[in-house]
Amino acid sequence: MKVVKVLLILVALLAALVVVGGLMLSPKFAVTRTITIAAAPDKVYPLIADPRAWKQWSVWTQRDPAMTIDYSGAASGAGAVWAWKSKSQGDGRMTFTAAEPPARLGYELFFPDFGTTSTGEFRLQAQGGSTQVTWSMNGDMGRNPIYRWMGLFMDKMVGPDFDSGLAQLKTAAEKP
Repeated sequence: MKVVKVLLILVALLAALVVVGGLMLSPKFAVTRTITIAAAPDKVYPLIADPRAWKQWSVWTQRDPAMTIDYSGAASGAGAVWAWKSKSQGDGRMTFTAAEPPARLGYELFFPDFGTTSTGEFRLQAQGGSTQVTWSMNGDMGRNPIYRWMGLFMDKMVGPDFDSGLAQLKTAAEKP
C-alpha cells in the first residue's frame, strides 16, 4: 500500500511539473531555413506560388501519395488555398495571404487537429544567376502546456522537412 501511495505522489508531481513547466514556456516558435538555387527568381517563384506545384517538391505530399488535396481560390499567389487530409501527415489548410512576385509569398497554415494557426513566408532574393530562398514559419502554441512543450522542439521536428523540401525545390527549379 505504501508503494502505491509513493507512486501516486510521484505521478502527481510529474504531472504538475509538466503542466506548470509548460505554462512557463513561451507559446511562440519559429522555424527558418535557407537554400541557394541555381535559377532566377522568375523560375523558382511559380513552384512556390502555385499550390499544385508543391507536389513536385513538398516532402509531405511525397510521404503520403494517398493524401487528398482540395484546391480553391486563386490559381496561385494571394488567395490560393489548398487543404489536405492525410492519415500519416495530418490534416491542414494553407492559404497564401500575400504575393509580391517574384520576391515574396506569405501564407497562413491551419491545423484543425491542434486548433493552431501559424504564419510564414518565402523570400526570394536574386544573387547573380541564382536565387537565395528563405522559408520561415512562426506560430503560437496557445495556452495548452503540452503544445508549448512541442513548441520547444518545433525547429527540430519541422526544420528537417523544410530542408528536404527546399532541396527538392532546388532540384525542380534547376531542371533545364
